[in-house]
Amino acid sequence: MKKNIVSGAICLAIALAVAVYTGIEFKQMWKVPEITKGPGVTEIKMLSEYFEGLKGTAADTPIYIMRGEETGGKVLILGGTHPNEPSSNLSTIVFIQNVKPKKGTIFIVPYTNRSGFTHNDAQEASPRDMHFTTRDGEEVVYRFGSRASNPIHQWPDPDVYIHASSGQRLSGSETRNINRAYPGRADGTLTEKAAYGIVQLIQKEGIDLTFDLHEASPEYPVINATVSHEKGMDIGAVGVMNLQLQGIDMTLEPSPVNLHGLTHRELGDFTETVPLLMETANASQGRIRGATNETLALTGKDKFYVKSAKMGLLYVPYDEAGHPIEERVGRHLQGIIEYTKAFGTMYENKKIEFENCPTYEKIYKSAPEAELGGKWLGKFMIK
Repeated sequence: MKKNIVSGAICLAIALAVAVYTGIEFKQMWKVPEITKGPGVTEIKMLSEYFEGLKGTAADTPIYIMRGEETGGKVLILGGTHPNEPSSNLSTIVFIQNVKPKKGTIFIVPYTNRSGFTHNDAQEASPRDMHFTTRDGEEVVYRFGSRASNPIHQWPDPDVYIHASSGQRLSGSETRNINRAYPGRADGTLTEKAAYGIVQLIQKEGIDLTFDLHEASPEYPVINATVSHEKGMDIGAVGVMNLQLQGIDMTLEPSPVNLHGLTHRELGDFTETVPLLMETANASQGRIRGATNETLALTGKDKFYVKSAKMGLLYVPYDEAGHPIEERVGRHLQGIIEYTKAFGTMYENKKIEFENCPTYEKIYKSAPEAELGGKWLGKFMIK
């Protein structure tokens, strides 16, 4: 009997120790990494300044604003819509820390679904952080989060998620996916309120052009693509042509009229902005992947995807070089450059001009091969 008590006490102590340790780990994720602003940032606001219902919540998120010396159009860049798609958030960070505005105003939201950065997906063995060494030799750490809002902030999920404005029915877990929540609701769930806040920002500031940055698994058909609302197809066509002339494989996809809740559909329908969504190839969110870790997220190297490519199962080329983070961030930044130029050509009075944005050539093609996978990208960051 005494042995059983001792064994039970030992097991209980171990269980408590594990619970305490993991609890501390989980709680540490509640603090989202701060982003040091670059010289081009003229102002920082919170999303709650456009919709007060977000004040004091986990969905309230910073907006970095760059105002050029000349008046012009207004562009919004949404990063971190899905926090498990690292090039989305990292592209906005590099933009914030390098770009200088010349004409018009640029609004950047690096943590669009801020709640999603406070946890990661259960049972996926996802990494928590990504580490970089800056141009000054200092280490910075950014977050690898979850596709959806934290269930601590919004719970429980319904069996069926009904999109408020259309009545579209989706899996219950999609209720925490901000890119199924637009145009949002002022009295909705936390995720719907965050989407509503973005719409209020667009309407109150008169945003002309909106970018939503994403990644997709290599087996997903809409990849290395730009999805556009019908009112942005002309802009998209010019931008895609210019990207292809630079050797960047990009396709243009029309936004499905009957697929609701996404930026490229609802922002185009409910606001005056022209929405464009870009996708790059990210093995760390795919279902064929091997070990899910920081190395995979940054290098994009995975032997199972190489084998799958040889079997013709993927929608992007995939070899031993993978798709490093420099390539993916470079694609997003070059896309922003080209589509913004195309917009300015078509709307002369709404031009947006900026300088010092790292190009695809500079951030990827010119990078030493040994430094791909995060080392080279760090040289475009500051602490």
